Amino acid sequence: MALFRARDVSQLSDVEIIEQIDKLKMDLIQYRGKVSSGGAPENPGKIGEIRRTIARLMTEQNQRKNRA
Repeated sequence: MALFRARDVSQLSDVEIIEQIDKLKMDLIQYRGKVSSGGAPENPGKIGEIRRTIARLMTEQNQRKNRA
């Protein structure tokens, strides 16, 4: 799982952004499932990091749609 910063996201293609969003959403589902089943999270801030990265990717995706 890769966590991207804004400048990294701007360098991705449209297809790569969609793929990364899908991967991160699956990671988020798996991580939330692990935590909700009673497992102790390895990194408590991981869910927030994943959510913020998804938001960055979706923001870039929406900005590109609005430009076109």
